[in-house]
Amino acid sequence: MILAKLSFLPREEKFFDLLEMACANLVEASRHLKDLMDHYDDIHAKVQDITDCEHRGDNITHQIFGALHSTFITPLEREDIVALTHSLDDVMDFIESAADTMLLYKVERPTETARRLAEIIARACQEVSDVMPLLRRKDTMKRVLPVTVTINSLENEADDVMRHGLALLLEKPDEVMDFLRWREIYEQMESATDRGEDVANALEAIVLKNS
Repeated sequence: MILAKLSFLPREEKFFDLLEMACANLVEASRHLKDLMDHYDDIHAKVQDITDCEHRGDNITHQIFGALHSTFITPLEREDIVALTHSLDDVMDFIESAADTMLLYKVERPTETARRLAEIIARACQEVSDVMPLLRRKDTMKRVLPVTVTINSLENEADDVMRHGLALLLEKPDEVMDFLRWREIYEQMESATDRGEDVANALEAIVLKNS
């Protein structure tokens, strides 16, 4: 009898609002990163813009986890909300790390590989943001699945771009420090797409459980 009554309690919809906020913030950070790579000027200010996004993302993450502790009935399974939130936060962290490392190492100008990776990251973030509202209704959830395939393809593309970029750096054996700097930056950017794939996997799990 108690369980029957509990099934009619309203579910908290604020989780969707927060997840969509996290995605919009991630899109903004990825656009700042792309702008940094495409127009390498006013570097400190542009890196600070990305850092500000990262701080906002942390705040949203804390709000989501706080809501999980205070909410009895959630619109999605708790473990799925946690996985999705962590993955979004990880993408943001690697975007911020890549930008910060460029500033730390006083990179003179971005490589074509860095520009291509930034573009892939921005595309993946936009794809995630576009489909996140579809989780609000079961009759729209299945439209998320094709986008998870797209995000996985973008991650594969980033792998190829990074490998090609490293191969180009190895063609200049006398520039060891340059290789080491860019290898770290490339790995951070490629890791952002890896975590994007984690986001896609979390989305897929949610759809398969709920649609």
